Amino acid sequence: MNLELRHLKVVVAIAETGSVTKAASQLGLAQPALTAQLQRIERTLGGPLFERDRRGARPTALGELVLARARVLLPAMKGLQDEAARLAGTGDVMTRYRVGGANSPIVGGLVHRLAAAQPEAQISTYASWYADELAQMVLGGRLDYVLVGVCGDSAPSAAHGLAWRVVSVDAVFVMLPTAHPLATSDEVDLADLAEAQWVAAPGDGCFGDCFAAACARSGFTPRKVYETDIRGCIDMVESGEAVALCQATFRPVTGLVTRPIAGAPLRWRLLLGWHPEALAAKFADDVLCHAVAAYEDMVGRNPVYQRWLSDNPPFGAQQVAPI
Repeated sequence: MNLELRHLKVVVAIAETGSVTKAASQLGLAQPALTAQLQRIERTLGGPLFERDRRGARPTALGELVLARARVLLPAMKGLQDEAARLAGTGDVMTRYRVGGANSPIVGGLVHRLAAAQPEAQISTYASWYADELAQMVLGGRLDYVLVGVCGDSAPSAAHGLAWRVVSVDAVFVMLPTAHPLATSDEVDLADLAEAQWVAAPGDGCFGDCFAAACARSGFTPRKVYETDIRGCIDMVESGEAVALCQATFRPVTGLVTRPIAGAPLRWRLLLGWHPEALAAKFADDVLCHAVAAYEDMVGRNPVYQRWLSDNPPFGAQQVAPI
């Protein structure tokens, strides 16, 4: 039997879990099958890799040697695969667009504009709550572009090495049931919601800290924030159980309203990202233009926010220098 990368993954899994049974569960294999595979690996390498007793599996000297090599080879092979996937495809035309979005309001509009501009292109989308997950997928060559939101002036992690452009800067609004006493107000003072129960969609970044800081400036500490998906947020607001923080571009359903927070203490920047060394970088300016146009289309369908933007010109669509 020739030793393969999958065999090294088995050895690493057993060492990291300290148990053949736990490693089998992690790898999605039956325990007897993994035991038989380990025995074949040991025969190939000429000796036992683990000492096994009631306390688990501990590497032998030979096992430590194999582990040391595996922990170099496996990441190196993963890096090679990621580089190959990211750099695959050459030429002057994008034949596919793989777009990821983290609770982004314009993915649909961007896809529509890309499809209209290039009908023959293959377009796929991927949704996540987490900007870091999407950035890792771009880094690994599995996505071409990502749309993510960040709080205030913060930026995605520089560790990913992606290029970013700002599509828009928006205020954060509150979503209320129409029966709420503040639902008819032109804007809502955050302090007037000091006793409210809150709900928001999940995500990474510093938004929770920024919200807590805004509440502190208004003189109160917010009650615990429920975290659920968009449908769950709507249901909780609709039932009167909570009020929601929401993107200003959100178009409320019947029975709900969105209102600006006085002074716009919370801002949300929508960013477009891509890998600077990938083919996608050649076409990033075009995709950015489509993204901004999709944002403007969306705002055009939201007269409440349209009026608010006309009174608050720093907000809205942006095309600025790299961040």
